Amino acid sequence: MTKQGEKCNMSGMNQIELAIKAAGTAGNIHMKYFQKEFRKEAKSVPFDLVTVADLEAEKEIVSIIRGAYPDHNILAEENVYNKTASEYTWIIDPLDGTNNFASGLPIFCVSIALARNDEILLGAIYDATRGELFTAEKGSGAYLNERRISVTKIDRLEDALLVTGFYYDRGEDMIENLERIKRFLVGGILGVRRLGAAALDLAYVASGRASGFWEFILSPWDFAAGKVIVEEAGGKVTGRHGEPIGIRTKPFVVASNSRIHDQILAVLNS
Repeated sequence: MTKQGEKCNMSGMNQIELAIKAAGTAGNIHMKYFQKEFRKEAKSVPFDLVTVADLEAEKEIVSIIRGAYPDHNILAEENVYNKTASEYTWIIDPLDGTNNFASGLPIFCVSIALARNDEILLGAIYDATRGELFTAEKGSGAYLNERRISVTKIDRLEDALLVTGFYYDRGEDMIENLERIKRFLVGGILGVRRLGAAALDLAYVASGRASGFWEFILSPWDFAAGKVIVEEAGGKVTGRHGEPIGIRTKPFVVASNSRIHDQILAVLNS
């Protein structure tokens, strides 16, 4: 079994290099279709769109990965792939922020992570509109393009700019999240933003553009790459009550610069 950082036989690239290559390929597909006429349709979940760019990007990412690691598992948003005996799983969101993309709003990305069992080894998030590539390997720090990044150093919630997201359900979870936004704002913070791409939200926490993030329900492909990038940038990622989160569920995700983590949790659980 190939270990993290080792060269893979078919491509000559190590795993992070492969993730970067796949992310770049997906980004090119995004820009081929962005702000042009293309096919889009609704999924089974209301308000959740899928476009030809999602499907084409996922196909190319999987092809690149399987060309190097044919025995590895694939966990991706748009298709279900046969499970193998490998302890490695590539976790792929071929286009995070699809509703933004479909509306011509340039806030979207591709997100790719590799996990060994439940341990996320590396992540790559690429925003092709800005040419911004966020990467991390466990134990090696986090980077924006080739520049080392780190989370903010603020230690008071009132100095924080936070980001959040909404699941597609328009029921009780949405109502509760709106209540939490109100509590943060009334309590006195710098502001709350809702960008519509959870992977970028996490990348922005890692790079110090925001000090915290929360979302009630996220799939593994939404947070896996962002989780390792935030942690390698000095931040913290947990569930709602400070518990560890894994890649086999759809957890409540909270990320921060670590200094204000408990303060964020206190508001979310008040």
